[in-house]
Amino acid sequence: MVARQENQARLEGGTGMSNPTHDALAQEANAGTTAVRDAYRFDETALSRWMEEHVDGFAGPLVVEQFKGGQSNPTYKLVTPARSYVLRRKPPGVILKGAHAVEREARVLAALHAQGFPVAQVFGLCTDENVIGSWFYVMEMVEGRIFWDATFPGVSETERPAYFDAMNEAIARLHMIDYRAIGLEDFGRPGNYFARQISRWSDQYLNDEAAGRDHKMDELVSWLPTAIPAEDETSIVHGDFRCDNMIFHPTEPRVLAVLDWELSTLGHPLADFAYHAMMYQMPPDIVAGLGKADIAALNIPDEKAYVAAYCARTGRTAIANWDFYIAFNFFRLAAIFHGIKGRVARGTAASGHARERAAAYPRVVDLAHAAMERCR
Repeated sequence: MVARQENQARLEGGTGMSNPTHDALAQEANAGTTAVRDAYRFDETALSRWMEEHVDGFAGPLVVEQFKGGQSNPTYKLVTPARSYVLRRKPPGVILKGAHAVEREARVLAALHAQGFPVAQVFGLCTDENVIGSWFYVMEMVEGRIFWDATFPGVSETERPAYFDAMNEAIARLHMIDYRAIGLEDFGRPGNYFARQISRWSDQYLNDEAAGRDHKMDELVSWLPTAIPAEDETSIVHGDFRCDNMIFHPTEPRVLAVLDWELSTLGHPLADFAYHAMMYQMPPDIVAGLGKADIAALNIPDEKAYVAAYCARTGRTAIANWDFYIAFNFFRLAAIFHGIKGRVARGTAASGHARERAAAYPRVVDLAHAAMERCR
């Protein structure tokens, strides 16, 4: 239930999706900082005292700004004369038990950073609500480029393949990390990932009467449990691995930090990779995708080559049942949009983007259904 609501909060709010087609428009809307919004203010003096005690090398005065992006966990830039930091916190007010688990984010970031994986270094976690009103953690500020458009505008044609290879290397490297060896054996439930996920999202779809039923979605609900591949695997999964959740080097095709780990858990690596590779079929006005882009003219590797590169890095000869993994991910996204559609119908949708997400629901179902037909 918590994972469901966090997915919907991210996607409904707009930061889980890249609605503007053009990189510049999305960057203007989501990148950079602004003054801290009234609902998210806190005692900055108390934070400064905490950082003096818990963050090595911290020295004020401290200036706090809020990042524009509307992540479900509010994010702030902490500026001092010597350096800048990033603070992620649980949102203020009453929240569901287990939701907005910043302590999980901090834990996976610390474990991955110790392995040399490209994530920000965590400097401290605070579980004392008396400091700023909710739990939070402080990490390093990584400077670089974020691409809100999957065609990587502003990058030369000759360099584009290297940027895609960098993303491919990062997700393959993540899936090859032994989660037990780095102390994350209890970070999620290993095994039966697809069965659990399909059951969860099917239940949400079937129980939301306000959003109505869809015969294509009904077919997916019936078919997916029967088509789960026999091979089961478990790895650390990011849950939202997209180009706009990465910081690239300012001038080089190199991933400096993978962002937004709030949906990370233990899961099936091919679910995670297919969600990422779904960009090849995704309309760019729904998610940062390459749907209808002339990838040959852009000199972007095609889907077949991209999958082959991941296979080579992870010791696979191929990925059988590829369209099942694609169908599952489009189904999952469709279930999330269906839930948003229900909240719009009930008048409880919190974001102005919700109607756009609800309107996109039929197209996402069509993509899921088409992948199912290919798999059949």
